[in-house]
Amino acid sequence: MNPNSPIFTTLTLPNGVILPNRLVKAAMEENLSNENLEPDSALWNLYEAWGKGGVGTIITGNVMVDHRSMTGPGGVVLEAGSKLDGFKTWANKAKSSGGKIIIQINHPGRQILAKLGGNVWAPSAVTVNIGNLSKLLGNPKAMNESEILETIQRFALTAKLAEEVGFDGVQIHAAHGYLISQFLSPLVNKRTDVWGGSLENRAKFLIEVIQSVRKCVKPNFIVSVKINSSDFQKGGFQFEDATSVIKMIQKLGVDFIEISGGNYEAPAMQGIAKDGSTLAREAYFLDFAREVTKVVSVPIMVTGGIVRKQIAESVLESGVSLVGIATALALNPNLPMEWKENKESIFRLPIPNWKSKTLTGLATMAMVRYQLQRLAKGKMPNVNLIPWFRLLMDQIRLSKLTKRYRHWLDQKSAST
Repeated sequence: MNPNSPIFTTLTLPNGVILPNRLVKAAMEENLSNENLEPDSALWNLYEAWGKGGVGTIITGNVMVDHRSMTGPGGVVLEAGSKLDGFKTWANKAKSSGGKIIIQINHPGRQILAKLGGNVWAPSAVTVNIGNLSKLLGNPKAMNESEILETIQRFALTAKLAEEVGFDGVQIHAAHGYLISQFLSPLVNKRTDVWGGSLENRAKFLIEVIQSVRKCVKPNFIVSVKINSSDFQKGGFQFEDATSVIKMIQKLGVDFIEISGGNYEAPAMQGIAKDGSTLAREAYFLDFAREVTKVVSVPIMVTGGIVRKQIAESVLESGVSLVGIATALALNPNLPMEWKENKESIFRLPIPNWKSKTLTGLATMAMVRYQLQRLAKGKMPNVNLIPWFRLLMDQIRLSKLTKRYRHWLDQKSAST
C-alpha cells in the first residue's frame, strides 16, 4: 500500500461533509429501471458492487425530474407520486461499505428520441443536428414561462425526495447538451426574455435551480453541479463562459463542481470533439479544470477517460480536488481497491474507427451499458466485444424498453 497517495486522503466539502477519499464514480446512464421507472435489484446490485470496490463517492446515472421527458428508455424517475422504497434500498446498498451516494438529477430538454414521445422542451425550438441521424430526435418546443418555473420546482422536489430516502446529495446535470446546458448555450438558447441573451441571462435557469434545491434540503446535504468546460462547437458555450458561470454559482451553496464537456452533436465526453480540438488522452478536461481551480474556491472534480492511478494522482497534484471515473469502473469495479494495494489492471474497450462520430459514440455507450448489465447480474465485465454487434444488440434492447415506456406512459396518461 502507498499511504502517501493523495487518492486516499479525505476531502471536507464546503458544507462540512467529509468524503472518505478522492475517487468518485462518475455518472453513466444505465437504462436499468424496472417497468415503473423505479430502481430495483439490478441497480441495487450494481451500486453495491461499486461501493465494495472502494470508491469514496458514487454519483448515479441521471435520474429524471419529469416522467414525460426521458433521456432514454429504462431510465429512473423521482418525482411527486414516485414509490420510494426502491430508492431507499438503492441508497442503502450503495453506501453500505462506507462511501457517499449522490443522485444525479436531470431533464433532457431537446435531447429526446422521437420514438420515446413525451415533452421535447427546450429554451428555443432549435433541433439537434447530428446529420442523417437528426430525425431520430424529437422536434423541440420553446418553453413558456410557466413550463420553465415548473421545471425548476421539479428539480427542487426531486432533490428533497432524494434527501428523504437517504441519498447524501444531488448533482444537478448542467452538461452534455441536456436542458440546463441548452439554456447556457448561445447556439440553442435564442430567447429574448430574461432567460436568454447575455451569459448572465442564459445562466439564470441554472442559478434558479441551484437556489431552489438548496432552499429545500438541509445544509449537510451535498449539492453538486456538472457543467461543460465547453460544448466543443464553434460559436457555442466556451471555456471563458464556463469559468464565468462557475464564478456565479460557487457562492450559492454548491459543494463541488464536476467539469466535463460535449453534447449529442459533439460527444467530447467520449473523447470526440467537433471543433478541431483533440481529446485523445486521459483526463480530457484536465487543462480547463487545472486553470479554473486557480480562480474559484469551490472544489473541482474532473472526469473523462481516466484509467490509470498515476493519471489520477497527477490530477489531484495539479490542484483538482476529486477524480471522476466512469468507464474504467464499469470495466473493473474493484479498481480503487487495486490502486490502494498498488495493483493495476487496465481494461479497454475496442473503439471503432468509424466515419460517423455519432455511431461511434452510440457503440461506445452500448459496450459500456453491456458491462453494467453484467455487473448488475453479478457477472464480471467482458471487453472482448465486437462493436457493431453490441450496438445492434443494444438497439434491440432499447427498442423493447421504449415500447415498455410508451405503454407505461399511455397507462399513466389514461389514469390522470
